[in-house]
Amino acid sequence: MAYTDHRTLRRVLRREVAGTIGLLADEHDFRAMRCYDSFVFDDHTTYLKHMEALLRTRELQGSHTTVALFDPEDYAEYCAETGLDPDSHTSRTRFTAALASTGPTVPYDGRPLADLLPTLVDEAVRHATWDYATTLLARLGTCASCGEDLGRAAFIRASHLLVRILDTAPPGERHLVCSVSGPPETLVAVLHADDVAGRLELDESEALEFTTVLAVGLATGSPGGLVTRISEPGRPDRVHGWRLRAYGLEPLTAGEVFDAYCTDAESGELISPESNVDYCAPPDLGEGPGQAHSH
Repeated sequence: MAYTDHRTLRRVLRREVAGTIGLLADEHDFRAMRCYDSFVFDDHTTYLKHMEALLRTRELQGSHTTVALFDPEDYAEYCAETGLDPDSHTSRTRFTAALASTGPTVPYDGRPLADLLPTLVDEAVRHATWDYATTLLARLGTCASCGEDLGRAAFIRASHLLVRILDTAPPGERHLVCSVSGPPETLVAVLHADDVAGRLELDESEALEFTTVLAVGLATGSPGGLVTRISEPGRPDRVHGWRLRAYGLEPLTAGEVFDAYCTDAESGELISPESNVDYCAPPDLGEGPGQAHSH
């Protein structure tokens, strides 16, 4: 009887242990791991099938699992820094445990892996964008004249502008996209704001990432833009936007917004406008043109 009780108690405890699984999302990463003898899978499709079966089994047992993106290059660096043998399942387990606290993860919710993978990749892109944008702001240093932290000043300015954009927008659900061009790549951040009985609800992480990317554009004067789309039941969606300028935003005309939405970004060819969408000039943010930090 005691043996049975011990097994039951352990089974109950197992359900309360959260776990993280590192997932090789694409064929390229999978091939990189095949150089290790301890990695026993021969093809990516079979690997994903077994991984999905494992995730479903854990869910049926009542266990909570998060899925992390396993990057072979990061793994090799981790092993080199920690002195671990990379050709070991124990090392892979320790790396995955580290990912749980520092890297992008998504909870497994029963979806097929084919549906979960894009969400995981998007989360990884968001995480990388946040890291890169934060690093750029930190490298700006201080103002030669007054000693103010330029990155912090740009972040405060971006926060103020975001609040003004949300406050002056018409009622409805807001979908904002900010893009900043520049080497080595374009930074893109997205923010959703739900209108719940006249009160805006934001995801704090999204808002922080969005503000940081906007701050990079304001501080560096890189080409970029910010577009807002407002959706309200019973009305056409309204789209308006701004160009990024040094520490400010320049409103786009309705025609410029239309051209931006109805031109293919790669080919430059015109595309048909969406139905039930109004392209509008943005509301007045209630301030003059932005000025670069100067003393």
